[in-house]
Amino acid sequence: MGKPLGVGIVGVGNISGQYLSNLPKLPNLKLIGIADLDHARAEKVAAEHGVKAFPGDSIFTDPDVDVILNLTLPQSHAEVNLKALNNGKHVYLEKPFALSMDEAHPVTKLAEDKGLRIGCAPDTFLGTGIQTSKYLLENGAIGTPFAASAFWSAPGHERWHPNPQFYYLNGAGPLFDMGPYYLTALVFLLGPIASVIGNTTRSNRARKVHTGDLAGTPISVEVDTHISAILTHESGAQSTIMVSFEAWGSRLPTIEVYGTEGTLTAPDPNQFSEKTFIYTEQESEWKSVEPLAGYIDAGRGFGLAEMARAIEENREHRASGSLGEHVLEVMESILTSGHSDRRIAISTTVAPIPLVPLSEHM
Repeated sequence: MGKPLGVGIVGVGNISGQYLSNLPKLPNLKLIGIADLDHARAEKVAAEHGVKAFPGDSIFTDPDVDVILNLTLPQSHAEVNLKALNNGKHVYLEKPFALSMDEAHPVTKLAEDKGLRIGCAPDTFLGTGIQTSKYLLENGAIGTPFAASAFWSAPGHERWHPNPQFYYLNGAGPLFDMGPYYLTALVFLLGPIASVIGNTTRSNRARKVHTGDLAGTPISVEVDTHISAILTHESGAQSTIMVSFEAWGSRLPTIEVYGTEGTLTAPDPNQFSEKTFIYTEQESEWKSVEPLAGYIDAGRGFGLAEMARAIEENREHRASGSLGEHVLEVMESILTSGHSDRRIAISTTVAPIPLVPLSEHM
């Protein structure tokens, strides 16, 4: 292994804690420092981890920082990515890739022009859960997969999040917030998506913050909060997806894949290591499957570490910008389809993503 990739984190909101706890476990990454619009907060977190707190935009020009880990709100993703790339830094960002394809195109073009890498969450599909599901599909465990379903629902993040307003702004909602986990898993399992038919709606339920200092504060809703879609994959397989901030309870499975010889229940794609279950023509009962592929005990940050390894090995990384951009176009097209009542063809694609061999270490 060569010199670890120097990491500069921009944005220290809720998700940053998971990255910060995992970075020390990843030997090909080295945390250099942290920046945040609230510099006092950056100083506090930096002190806890023994690294620099960068004022202003200085993190983008620091020579020890090789890659910007962009954990800002979605509304800032494109701006931060462009700033990093213009200063010669690789980028790895939280989902979604951008608010729109119009925002995404300049980012991907700049990275290509400069020969820099972009990685994009979610990296949960690198864990043993979704990887084991893919291993089974590739090895014909349920015959030929021809369809899948994916469901996620909740009554809304305001039930637990102390400042949830941004979940109801452009660039969020259940599709842009939770959709990337499910769509990334579906693309990994069944291949890229060729077209979509979407349907969108929202209830008239009044929403308010339930916890923390803002408890009782009304929430304005600017996005659709219940979205469903039919997805046609390039392989010919068909998936259905539903994501909702409207359901008080549900017993629907997270992801099921239907094949000519059986059914596979894939685990929650927002997690790394849950079990896969399989039901086949030969054995008419559900059976759990031990891990067959993926990083054991993975966590957020493994996608960035895998990107660092790919840079060293001069190959494409798995949680790639092209995958993030493809998922973004699918989401944007689902909304466009829902608002215009028509099928939308997807222009982007992504190359087949190789399995991660079963491994205890990055």
